[in-house]
Amino acid sequence: MPKTAAQKLATMKYDAKAYDRIELKVKKGNKPAIQTHASGRGESLNGFIKRAIFETIQRDTNAPSL
Repeated sequence: MPKTAAQKLATMKYDAKAYDRIELKVKKGNKPAIQTHASGRGESLNGFIKRAIFETIQRDTNAPSL
């Protein structure tokens, strides 16, 4: 069943309050490879990107300094 205009507006209002948006640009042709990798791991594209970010932050934070 399609969302009503009121449901769409409520979702947009909630998203604006609860989430920050980050735009990510990749070179033409790279998006399908990223999507394929993510889906191959059972993840959405958004979930894969978030995991990659947070794993990198964790690794960088715990890395011993040289």
